[in-house]
Amino acid sequence: MPWKFNSYEAVFIQIASRLRGEILRGKYKPDQQIPPVRQLAFDAAVNPNTMQKALTLLEDEGLLYSRGTVGRFVTTDTAVLERCRETVRKDAVRHWIEEARELGITKEELMNYIEQEGGVEDEKTADDSIADGGNA
Repeated sequence: MPWKFNSYEAVFIQIASRLRGEILRGKYKPDQQIPPVRQLAFDAAVNPNTMQKALTLLEDEGLLYSRGTVGRFVTTDTAVLERCRETVRKDAVRHWIEEARELGITKEELMNYIEQEGGVEDEKTADDSIADGGNA
């Protein structure tokens, strides 16, 4: 089944975000090979060049590394993985705050809403949402 993309963000950015989330959630473990470009492009129903661009972005971030003609693998550098998790978390919070502002919700109201909702009851679900930037 092809992946779903929105129309307001470059497709390769959305692909990178999805794969980043899958890496951070552990679908692809450190030092595990990810599927080849053509397979991922087929799965996502995108041009292989678009997929290549997304994977290059993840390589630039340090999440993936290439072993020449063998393929791409997830980094084993725990500092890189943790830095990426922190960046994704901060971006998610900034996004929520931005949306709240647009709706006229104050910081205090937002905090109250979070408290009223009981916070995050299922840590795994929250981590999944955060890791993929809310694009599950």
